[in-house]
Amino acid sequence: MADINFSNPTRDPDVRGTDRPAAPRSGDLRWDIIELLFFAYRDFVGDADNELEAFGFGRAHHRVLHFVHRYPGLKVADLLDVLRITKQSLGRVLKQLLDEGYIVQRTGNNDRRQRLLFATPKGETLVAKLAGLQTDRITHALRDINPAGIDTVRQFLRAMIDQDDPDKVLEVILKPAGATAKA
Repeated sequence: MADINFSNPTRDPDVRGTDRPAAPRSGDLRWDIIELLFFAYRDFVGDADNELEAFGFGRAHHRVLHFVHRYPGLKVADLLDVLRITKQSLGRVLKQLLDEGYIVQRTGNNDRRQRLLFATPKGETLVAKLAGLQTDRITHALRDINPAGIDTVRQFLRAMIDQDDPDKVLEVILKPAGATAKA
């Protein structure tokens, strides 16, 4: 049987004929970071999950409320891009949040087809409570890390996000340091 040699052993062509990074060898896998991210995410969202359960809400409700609160007047179409969920899934969650008075929907001033979303005072109160729980966890995790270390954490998290994502909200979050963003 003939040996098979690849001209570039660190790259594999995918089915479309373009190159993509080859899968790392088993010993090169970052199990430590992978598992830390799994557990960090579980506990980070778990605090809010426990609170949301009392309202009959889930993580999708939390994400919708969060982004609608942070970006008042967010278009439904842009929210779909941010959340990367189906129209049907968003419709179900939005209906519940609208019906229960956490969000209001208004038509656009220039384009009547646009549906713009705004958090109500009731929605803002819930978002503040959930963000408070998550901020407490973040503050606790960062308490013994110096400012340079905190910048490294922020840099790492930004690097984990696809930089070519055309998402408008993500553009605001990824602004270079020193650029003003909504706090």
